[in-house]
Amino acid sequence: MINLTEIKVFVTAAEEMNFSRTAQRLSLSQSAISQNIRSLEQEYNVELFIRKGRSVFLSETGQAILPMARELLNTSNLFEDTLRNIHGEICGLINIGCSTTSGKYILPNMVATFRNLYPQVRANINVLSRRSVIDRLLEEKFCVGVLSKKIEHSQLEYHPFYEDRVILIVPPDHPWGEYGKAMPSDLIDQPLILREEAAGTREVMREGLQAHGITPDMLNIVMEVGNAEAIQIAVEEGIGIAFISELAAARALSLGRIKKVDIEGISLERTLYMARHIPASFTRAQALFWDFVKDKPEKFSQVIMGNLINISVMS
Repeated sequence: MINLTEIKVFVTAAEEMNFSRTAQRLSLSQSAISQNIRSLEQEYNVELFIRKGRSVFLSETGQAILPMARELLNTSNLFEDTLRNIHGEICGLINIGCSTTSGKYILPNMVATFRNLYPQVRANINVLSRRSVIDRLLEEKFCVGVLSKKIEHSQLEYHPFYEDRVILIVPPDHPWGEYGKAMPSDLIDQPLILREEAAGTREVMREGLQAHGITPDMLNIVMEVGNAEAIQIAVEEGIGIAFISELAAARALSLGRIKKVDIEGISLERTLYMARHIPASFTRAQALFWDFVKDKPEKFSQVIMGNLINISVMS
């Protein structure tokens, strides 16, 4: 008889390709992970993983059954969800993938508001690269994803839900800070801190500057950093200036640790999208969350901006 716990351990181990990380993710001991995998292999006389030292790789059999194992877990979740819904309960887990810094600030508000309506629903917010979020949506590891750019795919549906602003921030004692304005050409001589190449804020900045004839090779790039929080600290320390999400900069701006500067003729905005895998079978809770976000984009804009105002008032 199929043991769903063993199937869950197998799928998680296949995703992590590391029994130690699998144990951490499932809150089990590493020996329990190994035991579950070994039990599954022995029961059906198969080898699911090829073990080489501390590394593990899916065997041919493991690769063959992985899609079915995922489908089995999804069906199990739907089965349990249906039984609970018979009694009027809305519960279950919502796995969300997020590829944007601004998404990290938006999603907690969204989930908290949703859980006020359905308190038995749990949510996991996973911050990964855009490509990883897309891949995991298609593999049905995430029910929804938050992205700053639409990657066209016949099996993905997108819905815009928030307009994010990318702003220029400078140290509080920077000459531009007093007036809050600068010309696009002034950027060329300034030490600039950038996000990594694939980051959405960097793409928006690059497109905005190119419209004014400024290409990346003309800029004085002194540092590349993988997250907005670290960039903000670097700006506070006077290392350079930077373009980041207004949401990410809100607290430091309100505390006077950095200052915002408007660039003449440049307004950098980007649309954040909620995405889902069209063929995926949603649980009741997941379907309600998708509809909740899709039907109330203006509500979230008001909540988020309200939080920004509250931060400024409290400080």
